[in-house]
Amino acid sequence: MKRLLAMTIVLVMVFGLFASGSSESAADDGTFKIALIIENTIDDKGWCQSMHDGITQAIAAMPDKKIEYSYSEKMLPVDAGSIARQYVADGYDLIIAHGAQYKNFVLEMADEFPDVSFAFGTSSEIGPANVFTYMPESEETGYINGLIAGTDTKVNIVGLVGPVDSGDAARYNRGYVLGVQAVNPDAKILVAHTGSFSDYVKSSEVATSQLSSGADMLTGSSQQAIGALRATAESPTAMWVGQDLAQLTTEEGKAKCIAASSYNYAAVVIDLVNRIESGVKGGECIPMNFANGGFIFEYNPALEAEWVSPELKDLVASTIESFKADPDGTLADWADVDYSTL
Repeated sequence: MKRLLAMTIVLVMVFGLFASGSSESAADDGTFKIALIIENTIDDKGWCQSMHDGITQAIAAMPDKKIEYSYSEKMLPVDAGSIARQYVADGYDLIIAHGAQYKNFVLEMADEFPDVSFAFGTSSEIGPANVFTYMPESEETGYINGLIAGTDTKVNIVGLVGPVDSGDAARYNRGYVLGVQAVNPDAKILVAHTGSFSDYVKSSEVATSQLSSGADMLTGSSQQAIGALRATAESPTAMWVGQDLAQLTTEEGKAKCIAASSYNYAAVVIDLVNRIESGVKGGECIPMNFANGGFIFEYNPALEAEWVSPELKDLVASTIESFKADPDGTLADWADVDYSTL
């Protein structure tokens, strides 16, 4: 009996040690775990890469924090739920589903797992208490590129290849129209949508059609725009203004992309981490604009001297400063742009 009692005590002690060890989670050792779900790839020179780069830059900017990062590529909304559940099971603190197409599954998951923070965008909606949204006010970046295109066109015809007419793409496209019209009200603006965020082939076809119609300055938004940039690169005269800094470093972009803007998702991610650690799990929309560091703008050093006059550079700089001074009202009429009147 004494022998049996001794063995029981030892077993209880052993199981107690195992239980103690297994209860230590990522949160217990101070690790903050971030997961990213995207429909394309982390090197698409567009939408998905900008968020991936933003997360890695945010991690580098917070060396005092212990952060673990994982991502899942080529995830259609119908498939995203299963991988998100695995991230929840693995103790992730923040799951970012990068695209408005993920909205429904995010809301379902958030309801089921109220202790986990989720984020999706672009969206200006205010979600549940554990869901963040983010909305780039990209009419600002579109306007800047419109100023350049409207100034540099030699034939008064510019083109715009959009994915779909919604979200931040709609804001960028209409901002571009306003920018062109501000400096060149006589310019003809060709606008078309491919219906897809990632159809490079269709994007190339639309751009080719606009080039055939005489356009000599083009732009496009989302990852599908890389197809339009490639089509532009085949034209002997047409040039490009970009919606992602990665386009400046592609082979086509080095020769054709005069300037580009990018979403600075690092600022968003840092904000999200700090809010969650302070106890705010969601229920907020985070805007992105020049005023809060949400946008970055750069010229192509190989093309700047030829395509960016001192007057144009001054105009771009003063416009960005005006956005910083009045982020809410400078382009408040962007939604009023009517493509049918162009």
